[in-house]
Amino acid sequence: MTFSVNYVERDGGGACLRLAGELDLSTAPELTAAINRLTAAGETRILLDLTDLTFCDSTGMAVFVRGDNQAGADGGWLRLTGAHGRVERVLRVTGLADVLRYEPESVDPASRSAS
Repeated sequence: MTFSVNYVERDGGGACLRLAGELDLSTAPELTAAINRLTAAGETRILLDLTDLTFCDSTGMAVFVRGDNQAGADGGWLRLTGAHGRVERVLRVTGLADVLRYEPESVDPASRSAS
């Protein structure tokens, strides 16, 4: 399966990237580049929609953490939503669900405390 990253406008500000396919060593640079473009453009609140992500290895998880650190350096955050199956399990087992404040039911992390 291929991997794609699509930018979606969000009501209330912030950026949303919809991920689809498999996020691994060969596709992680695409997500890194997308996050870098957003932060270079001044975005500090980034939501990653993982609804269509079918696989994520440790390389992908590292991109999530680096993205959160990058956004956090400017007072923002990177949050995750929509994960299911194996992707959600890996987030929970690794503890990243807590670190990145993952809430499967939340569609807008700005609606709760994101700091």
